Amino acid sequence: MRKVLLPDVGVEVPDAGLSISEAARATGVGVEALRYYEREGLLLDPAPRDGGGHRRYGKGDLAWIAGLVMLRETGMSIADMRVMADLCRRTGTEAERLEVLTRHRDRVVEEVLRTQRHLQAIDKKIAAYRAVAGEPDDRRG
Repeated sequence: MRKVLLPDVGVEVPDAGLSISEAARATGVGVEALRYYEREGLLLDPAPRDGGGHRRYGKGDLAWIAGLVMLRETGMSIADMRVMADLCRRTGTEAERLEVLTRHRDRVVEEVLRTQRHLQAIDKKIAAYRAVAGEPDDRRG
């Protein structure tokens, strides 16, 4: 059995699973994005199908998708997400997963620091314009 650490999505999922539109609502990912994730091999396993051939998503699928959303929203490339999915499908790949996530974390930290520097510069400009405009500096922070 694969050991994969996944976020809890906090959604009740019936035994039959959720339809693609229900899964999209539950995860905040569009239907087309879910189909794209599957086509690109980003899902841990292809979504099972019901008797009519419609995708059905279980709680584990939703948790995996939530993890993909987090990685994507923090700037991980589709290629690296595919690598993570491939690694997570196999046991004994924890060291490789750690390497991919550590590199990603380093990029995220770098981006956060860059954003903080930009925010400080923006705050200085706002303070300067407020001083010229005679407005009080009401920044909260």
